[in-house]
Amino acid sequence: MTDSGDSTRFVLVGTSHPGNIGAAARALKVMGFGDLVLVAPRFADAHRQAEAVAFASGATDVLERVRVVPTLVEALGGITFVCATAMTPRDFGPPTHAPRAFFPELAERAHRVAFVFGSERFGMPNRDVYACHACLSIPTAPDYGSLNLAQAVQLIAYEWRQALGGFELPRPVEPGRADAVAIDGLLGHWARALVRLGFLDPLVPRKLMPRLQQLANRAELTGEELHILRGVARAIERRLDEAEAGRPREG
Repeated sequence: MTDSGDSTRFVLVGTSHPGNIGAAARALKVMGFGDLVLVAPRFADAHRQAEAVAFASGATDVLERVRVVPTLVEALGGITFVCATAMTPRDFGPPTHAPRAFFPELAERAHRVAFVFGSERFGMPNRDVYACHACLSIPTAPDYGSLNLAQAVQLIAYEWRQALGGFELPRPVEPGRADAVAIDGLLGHWARALVRLGFLDPLVPRKLMPRLQQLANRAELTGEELHILRGVARAIERRLDEAEAGRPREG
């Protein structure tokens, strides 16, 4: 299943800090989502403030589409499945799930899904949790489970995107590999340089060149790497030429 982001909504309730709104917008955009709704934020223009724009780090298009509404009900128009977020399960209310375990099943149901996040200080009030179909709890270390709001948004957005199919990693351009003819030329060049250097005795080669050929085969040399090694052989030959040119003639 794939999703352009149009059937997923992220809702922030009672958000206090514009920076968190901007960071949440950034978190959504990198995961391919863009529907962000604010419910009764501390400042009605929080998503337009300089701090929000700075923390959005280029996701200003998400901020420009933000809707601000006074109640959670108004934020959920068109939504068919609502997930609350909470650190700990509630005694009463919808069932609590870990996102990674629950999302693949949810992704198969063809719902328009909303993820609802409470305020930085108080989280989600019970009345809002009760209005949801499920509660999500991000597994954290037992002795410290404090997540920044934007961090929580990023984690949920990532896990949901993975459940929807994820994005492929960009593949680096594979460098061209040196072919057999080029490798043979390299080995011949090295053999000549090593003989002149005195490292290879052509009368007693001791399988040096076959071993170098195996090394080159294992390395799967690129064309650029082969040119470097040919350059090393040329440098050896050049130094030997210079040494021979400066040597006094015998007799």
